[in-house]
Amino acid sequence: MFIQTETTPNPATLKFVPGETVMERGTAFYETAEEAENSPLAKRLFAVEGVSGAFFGFDFIAVTLKDEVWDDKKTDVLGAIMEHFTSGDPVVSLGTKSVPAAEEKPEDAEIVAQIKELLEARVRPAVARDGGDITFHAYDDGIVYLRMQGACSGCPSSTATLKYGIQNLLKHYIPEIESVEAV
Repeated sequence: MFIQTETTPNPATLKFVPGETVMERGTAFYETAEEAENSPLAKRLFAVEGVSGAFFGFDFIAVTLKDEVWDDKKTDVLGAIMEHFTSGDPVVSLGTKSVPAAEEKPEDAEIVAQIKELLEARVRPAVARDGGDITFHAYDDGIVYLRMQGACSGCPSSTATLKYGIQNLLKHYIPEIESVEAV
């Protein structure tokens, strides 16, 4: 198995591309070893000293370190990924919990549907190339709340991406939107 590595805009995060599907559907994001209980792969990654986050996309794994120094950790993370894929264990076991979204107001249903459609079609593919994901969390009184995951979580450029990229895109298509905030 050959695993490619790619840098991301977040210096603490590297993207690992194993050349096979990681997540059949959706994504998974773990910020602590405790959250990783339902993921054999995430447990292996958190066993590497210094790992502070793991994000799984369709065909990649983004791993974040606490100290941003990848010199001696890259080999350990590659070993954990290789060990996982040769074990035959699932990436994520059934019963993985997700972040609950705020309750939507019926009168906002059309706006929420437009937000989700724009995120799915225009935003998520772009941030996935950088090893991250941005998911809809809630819409309330003109404010869109998004959850940044993977390389996007804690990335130095994430605020600019959120405010100047995503906010401008959403405001252009949906005039009711006043601002975009990270959860």
